[in-house]
Amino acid sequence: MRVIIGLTGGIGSGKSTVANEFKALGIEVVDADLVAREVVAPGQPALAEIELYFGQEVINDDGELNRAKLRQVIFSSEQKKQWLNNLLHPIIREALLTQLAQATSQYVILEAPLLLENKLTQYTDFTLVVDVPVTLQIERAMQRDNNSRSQIQAIIDAQISRQERRQQADYVIDNSKPDLVALKEQVKMLHLQFLSIQK
Repeated sequence: MRVIIGLTGGIGSGKSTVANEFKALGIEVVDADLVAREVVAPGQPALAEIELYFGQEVINDDGELNRAKLRQVIFSSEQKKQWLNNLLHPIIREALLTQLAQATSQYVILEAPLLLENKLTQYTDFTLVVDVPVTLQIERAMQRDNNSRSQIQAIIDAQISRQERRQQADYVIDNSKPDLVALKEQVKMLHLQFLSIQK
């Protein structure tokens, strides 16, 4: 089994940019967000169960899951939220583990915004945190997602704190510089370190 690096960071920290840099170096990245979308794609058993439980209103005309509607529903009911988590978490976890096991690069990265919150570190060997000051997180996320400051702040408040994330990190990438040069350098240095880790 190859070394698995868990990649995480708060909203707007630049996780995807970092993941893309590792991909450019030939390293496979398993994206937890992508897997979470794949397991509820049309034709997947999980989507059929969601429709059965929540009704037709959470399904779009094209058969895709209406995420906004589903979020609304579970936001107002802890019980329904719990049901959904109980359904999806094991399926997502199994899909993640399958993809990690199938990776053929010298080490593999598990990219997950909630790596620490969802205890996915039990499947990784090391934790790499992409870190930026909270003010920068808010600025970048507002630019990227067209969300308001308060919406971004609410997401930040729902995640573990920057300090806690840094404390749990084995490696930290500082992504506070405006250009990509410093970031690329840090990724290259870490890449060489990760290649030298023997399991």
